[in-house]
Parts: sequence; C-alpha cells; structure tokens
Amino acid sequence: MVLVTGSSSGLGSSIIEKYASNNYNCVINYFSHKEEANELKEKLEKKYNVKCLTIKADVSNDEEVKSMFDKIINEFNRIDVVVNNAGIALDTLFELKTKKDFMKTLEVNLYGTFNVSRVFGEYMYKQKHGSIINISSTNGIDTYYEFSMDYDASKAGVINLTHNLANKFAPYVRVNCICPGWVKTPMNKDLDDKFIKEETNKILLNRFAEPNEIANLVYFLSTEEASYINDSIIRIDGGIKC
Repeated sequence: MVLVTGSSSGLGSSIIEKYASNNYNCVINYFSHKEEANELKEKLEKKYNVKCLTIKADVSNDEEVKSMFDKIINEFNRIDVVVNNAGIALDTLFELKTKKDFMKTLEVNLYGTFNVSRVFGEYMYKQKHGSIINISSTNGIDTYYEFSMDYDASKAGVINLTHNLANKFAPYVRVNCICPGWVKTPMNKDLDDKFIKEETNKILLNRFAEPNEIANLVYFLSTEEASYINDSIIRIDGGIKC
C-alpha cells in the first residue's frame, strides 16, 4: 500500500500510477484538486484493478495528517511506502517576497514532509517494515534562482531532513531522497520560452524530464532490488553542465 502526497496531478499522479501499475493499492492525497483526484482514482481502479482512496489533507496541518493516517490504517491496516511529493512554489521577484509566502513554502515543502514522515514513519517502525521517499530538487543542491530562494531553501531542508529521518527510523524503515531537475509538469507550464531554452541548453540530454522517468526512480527505491539503498540523496537531472 502506498501513499503519495500531492498526487492528484503533475508528478505525483505519474508516481502513483507507477505504483498502481505494479499492483499497489493507493492513496491519492490532494488539497484543492478534488475533481482531478476522483478522476485519477477511477482511472487507476479501472485500468489496474487496484483499490484507491482519495483523501483531502493539508500536509502541514497536524490534525489533517493524523486523520489521513487513521483513515488509511482503518482501510488497509498497513502502510508500505510513503512518497512525500506535495510541494508549492511561490516564485516572485526578490524584492516582492513576503514573510507570509516564504513561511508558507517552508510549511508545505519542509514541515509537511516532516509531519507526514513522523506520523507514518513511527507506524512503519513499529511494523518493522517500510520505505519513505522524499522529493527534493536540484534547487536544494546547486541550482539556485533568486526568484525561488524560499523554494530552494525548503528543498535543501528536505535533504537534511532525510538524513535525520533515516537515522531515526533505522533499521526498519529506509528513507531516501531524490532531487529532480527540470520536469515537464503543470508547475512549469508558464515558464518563459526563452528561459526554457536557456535551461534546456544546460542539460546534457538537452531536454526536460518526462514525469514517468522520475516515477521510475521513485518506484525502484521502494523495491527489494533497492533494499540496501538507504539515507541516499539521488539527483536525476539529465546531467547539468558545469
């Protein structure tokens, strides 16, 4: 059974479909895209003959995450994989950034990852089985943009958090983190054409990633083939030119 946060659309929907295609029952977590979540549920159940739940929950809200946990355990009585994918980007000019927006980005991207991992990780530890995969970004390592420095900071925090969680939940729960570069998702649909060309030229493969290419790596990290991969930060960016 797998929970993918922020999985009603974009990269999250590709990740959860990868699990469904491998016979996982799924929980589609969403915050504002109820219609998309329900459509995805119907698609996955019909196409892959698995059971799916859709649950609205703000990952940065303690009570809502606890309620989501209770619903999942009541329905499935287990949790095997958690993918912390939920995230926001409130990109603005440096001069226009506000404390409210900065803190909101940290609350969702960083605290949300901690909040979900703590609740579900403790249960996984007790059942002596589980895998947590956190979605960070190359923005948290070495690709910085002044218009997204709040996002960059949150993703750097997710990397640090991954190391702490891996230590906390050892030896029963593996915790890993992937750092995608540019991906073809709705979050990036409004990027300026000139900017897209400039960024594409920095990538050795000369293109943005397809969502399923990221999903393949996420899924692999939760399989037996990856059973000795733990506390690892893996970048997947097509190769960035120095």
